[in-house]
Amino acid sequence: MKKYVCPCGYVYDPAVGDPENGVAPGTPWEAVPEDWVCPTCSLGKEVFEEE
Repeated sequence: MKKYVCPCGYVYDPAVGDPENGVAPGTPWEAVPEDWVCPTCSLGKEVFEEE
């Protein structure tokens, strides 16, 4: 699965997810809720780019 990078440097890895913020491991980027924000800087999904 592809990883997605925030401008702040945080990398969303679908294999890891973001369980502390309600995104289970194995969740593909497309299934991450639209209102989810970067756990490091709070920017939205729209600023992330494919790694």
